[in-house]
Amino acid sequence: MTSQRATVVLSLDAEAVGSLKEGVNFKKNPEDAKCYIIYKSNDGLKACRNQCKHQGGLFIKDIEDLDGRTVKCTKHNWKLNVSNMKYMNPPDSFLQDELEVEISDDGGLQLLELKPIDPWLADPREPLELQEGEVKVAYITHACMELQLGQRRFMFDPWLKGPAFARGWWLLHEPPPDSLDRLCAADLIYISHMHSDHLSFPTLKVLSERRPDVPIYVGDTLRPVFWYLQQSQVKLTNINVIPFGVWQNIDDHLRFMILMDGVHPEMDTCIIVDYKGHMILNTVDCTRPNGGRLPQNVDLMLSDFAGGASGFPMTFYGGKYNDSWKAQFIKNERKKLLNYKALLVKSLQPKIYCPFAGYFVEAHPSDRYMKDTNVKNTAEDLSALINELAPNILTWTPKPGAVLDLGLALRDHTNSEAITNPPANTKIYKDSWEFDLYVDELNSAISSEIFKHQSWIQFYYTWAGFRNYNLVVRVIETDDNFESLTGGYDYLVDFLDLSFPTTRPDREHSYVEIKNRIGVMRYVVLHGRLWDDLYIGFQNRISRDPDIYHHKFWNHFQTELPVCRPDWDWLLQRVTPVQEDTPQDNSWIGNYCVVL
Repeated sequence: MTSQRATVVLSLDAEAVGSLKEGVNFKKNPEDAKCYIIYKSNDGLKACRNQCKHQGGLFIKDIEDLDGRTVKCTKHNWKLNVSNMKYMNPPDSFLQDELEVEISDDGGLQLLELKPIDPWLADPREPLELQEGEVKVAYITHACMELQLGQRRFMFDPWLKGPAFARGWWLLHEPPPDSLDRLCAADLIYISHMHSDHLSFPTLKVLSERRPDVPIYVGDTLRPVFWYLQQSQVKLTNINVIPFGVWQNIDDHLRFMILMDGVHPEMDTCIIVDYKGHMILNTVDCTRPNGGRLPQNVDLMLSDFAGGASGFPMTFYGGKYNDSWKAQFIKNERKKLLNYKALLVKSLQPKIYCPFAGYFVEAHPSDRYMKDTNVKNTAEDLSALINELAPNILTWTPKPGAVLDLGLALRDHTNSEAITNPPANTKIYKDSWEFDLYVDELNSAISSEIFKHQSWIQFYYTWAGFRNYNLVVRVIETDDNFESLTGGYDYLVDFLDLSFPTTRPDREHSYVEIKNRIGVMRYVVLHGRLWDDLYIGFQNRISRDPDIYHHKFWNHFQTELPVCRPDWDWLLQRVTPVQEDTPQDNSWIGNYCVVL
C-alpha cells in the first residue's frame, strides 16, 4: 500500500484569483486540460474536480439555480451544490471530494488533492464483538488519552508535567497520580505534532530515564516532529516516522493510520486506531484533518474544542485592539469554532464523541491578564450543542482518570457501568505548577555570554534565513510586564535586505513592533527554538502598521527555522572580548549552524 500524498492539481496567480466572481467558477489546467470548479463566497473558497461521481460527466452552470451554488452534469442531469459539496439530484447520493485551497503570500492559490482521499477503506475489517473490559479509554489530562486495546496500551500526546510554549501554558487538570507510571508502561505512544502541549520534553525526559526504548510513532511531516530531540538531551531510542495513509499493523487485531492536516500538512497530524474492526478517530488539533474527508460512523471520535490557542488578538496593542474589541472578537471566534465542531461531529455521526485537548490555563501570575481575558469554550458547551443537533450521539466529557468501556457503551449507551468516573475526592484541577523551576531555566539564558556581543543580532537573523520581504521589525526586550529594560536590546531588522538600521527606512514598508519577555526571547535565540514559544505562549506584545498579518514572516519563524541551532561557539571564538562598549567588527560573520 502506497502512502498518501498531497498533489498540486491547479495553480492560479494573484490576478486570476482576483478575477474570481461570487458563486461558481470553472477553471481548466492548461498543462493537462483537466477541469475544476471553484466556489467563492463570504466564507472563502471551496473547490473540487469538474467530474460527476455518477459516471464521470462534466458539470456546467445550472441555469435554474438563482443562487449561483449548483452545477448540472451533462450526462444525466445530476446536480451538485458546490457550497456544501452535496448532490441535490438525486439527494443523499454522494458527497463530492473537496480539494484543499492553499492561498500563497502573493495572493495566488493552489488546489491540492490528497491521494488516496480515504485510505482507511483499504483492507476493511468487519467489527467483532467487544467483551466487557476489552477496550477501555482513559482520559489523563489535556490531549493525553490512554487506550487499553486487548493486552496492549496505547497512549496519545503525553503532556504530564511542566509548561508548554515556554511558560505560557500550564496544565489545567491534575493528571492521575500514576500517570507517569502508565506512560512508562505503555506499549506504544503516538505524538501528533511538535507543539509542546503534545510533545512535552519535561514529560519525555522521565520516559527516557525509565524506558527510552518504548515505541513512539509520529507522522512524516515536512518539519520532523522530533527536530529538537538531540538538543533537548532527552534520550529516546525507538522513534518511528510513519508515512501518511498507511495501516500500521501492531498485531492481528490492532492497527492504526496517521493522516495529515489539510491546512497545516507541514506539522499537524491525526490518527485512526482500528481494533477488531472498531475505529477510534482522534483529530487532535487539526484545522482540516485529511482535507475534510474523514470516516463516518466511527465508534469513538476525539477532537479539540476550546480555542484561545493563539497570540491573536490578545497579545496585540494599538489601534482597534482594545479590550472590548478583543472580547467581541474572541466571543465570535469561540462561537464559530463551537458550531464548526458540532456540525463536523453531526456530519460524521460517530457513535460516541469526546471533546478534549483544550485543558490548559495561563496560570503564571504574570499572565493574569491572559487568564482573565482569553476566554475559551467549555467541553460541556460543545457537548450540549451536539446533543441538540444530533441527540443520537453519546457525548463524554471526562475528568482526569475517568474511563470509558467501549464495548459496554456500544451495546447500551444508557449502561451506567460503561463509564467509570474518578472517586469523589479526586483532585481535578491543578493548584501548583513549580513555576520557579521552569521559569529559572528560561531566565538562565539572560546571562549567556553571546548576549554581551551585539553581533549576535546579525548572526542570529542571518542563521534564521528570512529575507527579501518588505517588512521592518522592531524587537524590544522587556520585563514580565512588557516594560522596556535598561540595558536590554532594542533593535530594528529590515527583512528586505536583512540589514539592521538605527532608524526606519524612508521607503514605503510594513512595520511590526514586538515586545518580548527577555528570558523567553533569549532562550529561544540561544537554543534556536521556534517562535511559537513567544507567540502561542503569550510571551510578547505586538503592534503593526498597517494592520495586516504577515503570514510569510510568522510562518518562517514558527515552522521553518533551521533544524540545527545557531553555532554560538563559532561566533564567540571570533568576537573581541567585551571591554566597555568596544565596537565589534562583524564583517567576518559567515558560518551559522552547529552540527550536532
